[in-house]
Amino acid sequence: MKARPVSNPPNPWASTEVEYLDEIPPSRLEVLEDHSREVLARNNSPDVCFTWSINPYRGCMHACAYCYARPTHEYLSMGAGTDFETRIVVKPHAPELLREAFERPRWQGEPIVFSGVTDCYQPLEASLRLTRRCLEVCAEYRNPVGIITKGVLIERDLDVLQTLAREAQLWVSVSVPFHNPELARAMEPYVATPKRRLQTIERLAAAGIDVAVSVAPIIPGLNDEDIAKVLTAARQAGAARAHYTLLRLPGPVKEVFEERLRDKLPLRAERVLHRIRETRGGELSDPRFKHRMRGEGLYAETIERLFDTTARKVGMRMSTMTEAAPTPFRRPTRPSAQLSLF
Repeated sequence: MKARPVSNPPNPWASTEVEYLDEIPPSRLEVLEDHSREVLARNNSPDVCFTWSINPYRGCMHACAYCYARPTHEYLSMGAGTDFETRIVVKPHAPELLREAFERPRWQGEPIVFSGVTDCYQPLEASLRLTRRCLEVCAEYRNPVGIITKGVLIERDLDVLQTLAREAQLWVSVSVPFHNPELARAMEPYVATPKRRLQTIERLAAAGIDVAVSVAPIIPGLNDEDIAKVLTAARQAGAARAHYTLLRLPGPVKEVFEERLRDKLPLRAERVLHRIRETRGGELSDPRFKHRMRGEGLYAETIERLFDTTARKVGMRMSTMTEAAPTPFRRPTRPSAQLSLF
């Protein structure tokens, strides 16, 4: 990752603020450890399609300008800008904590999604292997799993994924919001190209994995022009289902996104910001449940119709998750200790 000057929006949760009077230092990768005693997060939002998630990492080296998870770094007394991209928090005991959770009598094998916040297949996973080890625990217990990722590193774990697909339940959603590689590089600089992610969909599908494409987020005035191309290419690669969300810019994400947009795509910036406001009642963000994922107004309705019509035309279902089924979860039988008489 290329070092860039430290740049973070003001953190409303911090009691102090750093202001550099001279040269701004470069942001450099720093890996921090989280020794929390729980690893499963419960989601109460009516906008998401799952209850339980696991996040082996907090912060994300993919550095997507639009990432809605950026504000979560502020709760850790860090920034939502370059801190989110370079100060990565890892949970080294995530697999062990997950095993402990599965052994509790109250756990009944509900689906778990990797990851509800930041990408479980970001670059650090190549060496730390926390996601893989957690998936191995899920396979051992036959616990249903969903995965949402941009990371082509998921191909490394095809063996574990095939076990989960065969003996438990598994769905994978690969995020491909852009078809144009130049636009993708501007907004998500450290992610594999759209073409490479489509190859990941193809390889997952060829391995018998139930795979969907997530065209998320759709940025009005920027990548809505790519919707038909992405859906067509994803269907040809083997994705059977599709899903989208409209761009949302909670808290400091507005500042990070606008700064990146004006820096990388200055000629399109005003048009894009105008279109976003057109779908958000004149604002850049709308936090209301049932509205924040889809937007409102004529332009948002046009995007929805275009997506639905194209998905049906190419033969894709409108969903990221497979249909609910009885859980195959079971705790492994442990050999009992042998009583010796001598």
